[in-house]
Amino acid sequence: MKKMKNTKSLSIVLAMIFLSNFFATDLYSQSFSNSNQLPDWALGGFVRPEGINPLIEPNSASTFYCPMRQAQVKWEESDTFNPAAVVKDGKILVLYRAEDNSATGIGLRTSRIGLAESNDGVTVTKRPTPVLYPAEDMAKTYEWEGGCEDPRVAVTENGTFVMMYTSWNRSIPRLCVATSTDLITWVKHGPAFASAYEGRFKNMASKSASIVTKVVDGKLVITKVNGKYLMYWGESMVNAATSVDLISWVPMLNEKNELKSLIAPRSKYFDSALTECGPPAVITDKGILLLYNGKNATDGNQDERFNAGTYSAGQVLFDLSDPCKVLSRLDVPFFRPMESYEKSGQYVDGTVFIEGLTYFKEKWYLYYGCADSKVGVAIYDPKIQVNGDSI
Repeated sequence: MKKMKNTKSLSIVLAMIFLSNFFATDLYSQSFSNSNQLPDWALGGFVRPEGINPLIEPNSASTFYCPMRQAQVKWEESDTFNPAAVVKDGKILVLYRAEDNSATGIGLRTSRIGLAESNDGVTVTKRPTPVLYPAEDMAKTYEWEGGCEDPRVAVTENGTFVMMYTSWNRSIPRLCVATSTDLITWVKHGPAFASAYEGRFKNMASKSASIVTKVVDGKLVITKVNGKYLMYWGESMVNAATSVDLISWVPMLNEKNELKSLIAPRSKYFDSALTECGPPAVITDKGILLLYNGKNATDGNQDERFNAGTYSAGQVLFDLSDPCKVLSRLDVPFFRPMESYEKSGQYVDGTVFIEGLTYFKEKWYLYYGCADSKVGVAIYDPKIQVNGDSI
């Protein structure tokens, strides 16, 4: 009887050990599957600073005289989102899209570009009036009355700021170019593709351009690739274009004389509906790194781990010697809607829409739109290893 008791006790102990190992293994598997360790070629992870976001919000008290309406308008009353960012005179300058309250619905209001400055990257002071907006000028036909949307800004080594933005006349969205030396007064140059191939792409819907940059002496500046300026651009797929002056751009074509697709949406992935270029691309020791916005599909092809229709952020690495060649691509987003202000807003499915990336005091600052309603910031410190947003 004593032997049987010992045998039963041993069986109980073994069963407890087995169950303990099973649950430990299961918990480890869950933890591992939910973690998001980034490869060594990627940038991040990015951390949202505690108690800072949303960084920029609408303000119904801000008014300016609109030269098109010939009246005072509350130019940032409804939404402030989709920002660019650049360093000037030891400060970070954030250029953000602001919508008035002239209509109801996404794309139906008038957008203008506002400016905010920050000494530390996480607290900002906004300029009371916009710096880029529809006016009685050469761009009127492209910009009125939808406005100027979604800027991406980069700077040359000699201090010329180049803004790629979407002009929206309620008919065709066009990728346009503006330049400045102070970020306040801008010269508009019109559609980026106006002169390429005898105007073939001038009236084509186009948006979202990421000019290639590089960190030089601690500052992120525009650089050439294979002797020309290069940008990645596009919304439904990622294309490329080159320029000799940063104003007139020539899209790359494939062997069929059509726009060359470098990456495209992938069924059942977070970017199953759209792959839309984000902030300026960056040359690293691994290649050319492009951060982009991926929209999850709503037609059954979506990644079931994320809400249908949501925008998250991905990364893709291109070969420096052959900038159309993909070396690697993230299969899961490194940044996705996590906070309430990212999940709820004008864009009801939630979005973290990245457009502003800058290098400041040995850290990377990523500025993004929150559900098409507000502006947020996240920071990556290369000295600290952090995972991407959990999956």
